[in-house]
Amino acid sequence: MSKLRRKVYMAAGYNTISLGTGRSEFNPKKPRPGIEHYIKEAGQATLSKIGGAKNVDEGAIGNFMASRFNKQGHLAGFIPYIDEELQYKPCTRTEGACASGALALMSGVKSVLAETADVVLSVGVEVQNTMKAIYGADVLAGAGWFQKRKNGHAYFFPGQFSDRAKAYYEKYGMDYARKGMKQWFVNAVENARLCPTAQEYENKVEDLGGLYDKMVPNGKAFVDSLNVLDCSKVSDGASAIAIMSEEGLERCGIPKNQAVQIVGFAQVERNITNDPPDKTELTAIKKAIKQAMTMAGITKEQLGTAEVHDCFSIAGVLTTEALGFAEPGKGAEFVANRNTARDGIIPINTTGGLIGWGHPTGGTGVHQAVTIWEQLTGNAGEAQINMKPEKPYGMTINMGGDDVTAVVIIYKRGDL
Repeated sequence: MSKLRRKVYMAAGYNTISLGTGRSEFNPKKPRPGIEHYIKEAGQATLSKIGGAKNVDEGAIGNFMASRFNKQGHLAGFIPYIDEELQYKPCTRTEGACASGALALMSGVKSVLAETADVVLSVGVEVQNTMKAIYGADVLAGAGWFQKRKNGHAYFFPGQFSDRAKAYYEKYGMDYARKGMKQWFVNAVENARLCPTAQEYENKVEDLGGLYDKMVPNGKAFVDSLNVLDCSKVSDGASAIAIMSEEGLERCGIPKNQAVQIVGFAQVERNITNDPPDKTELTAIKKAIKQAMTMAGITKEQLGTAEVHDCFSIAGVLTTEALGFAEPGKGAEFVANRNTARDGIIPINTTGGLIGWGHPTGGTGVHQAVTIWEQLTGNAGEAQINMKPEKPYGMTINMGGDDVTAVVIIYKRGDL
């Protein structure tokens, strides 16, 4: 599809807190909310902003591994649990590893484009603090090809991205690369401190860079080329947003300046059984970005902000190169020079991203969309950035597995 044949909007976003290590509410020894709690909280909050469940035509819910983390499948059946008026409406569960949330968004977008719905409630959720980290790592390894699991690192995905970091170090220099990765971590926490729902909101460490420098990667304790600060959080949480046509906006009483319009998108898949063709490049993400920007008819210079999938700091650095803001090998320098900070050339992950806000795996793609909706409509509170008129667009990049599933969506404020 070269361009959208019908206008599609998103509005009324909501994020629960990202619960896990770092939040004062989190105590692994005490009972915590179940997955149904998060689904209902996020869903009801969005419904309250669009005139209630009576205005919804269908639902979509993204989730990765509730069947193992929570011993619960059939999550589409929890959409009617949000509100009785959703009973007997069509609902779908999407799964694409860490990109499950973005696939729930795409399900809604395509229903609106197909004119089978004018209002879709999209939810993303994961509750994964239900087991020890080493066992959780084995569950999350399902985002890769299981045949490789038996020969992989005990912490499978940190091991995968440690290999990417090692390849980048060997090609461009370890000290050089880690300066950029350190700044990525610093930006993540500084931005999270501005967002009350973020997992690192209460982080009080004064010298974040100094803390990072002290934690030298140690393969005997973790993985060879990353430290734990290079990694996203283990998080419980959910996000929700409404996807609407113009008729849906009118039905729900949403003014266009309080909505974002979808102007481009792309979803690509890489063969999961193959190793990445180049460990220093996110090839699937790069292709998805190009396709989405072609559909939107914009250049990178028109992007005012982006939410990217920094499951690990090296992924953030590589994404700046995939976006074209830095040439191959120059991403670490681009980040180290604070070009991705909230006052930089391209403010990225303005509420902390996966490292600072948190990574409830199946919820992340929806959380990213909510953050862009907040920024473009002026609803980001203390985390609000200055959206420049010449840069009115926002972008979300949600990745599943090791650059296997990539979903990119481009937005602008609904009245522009």
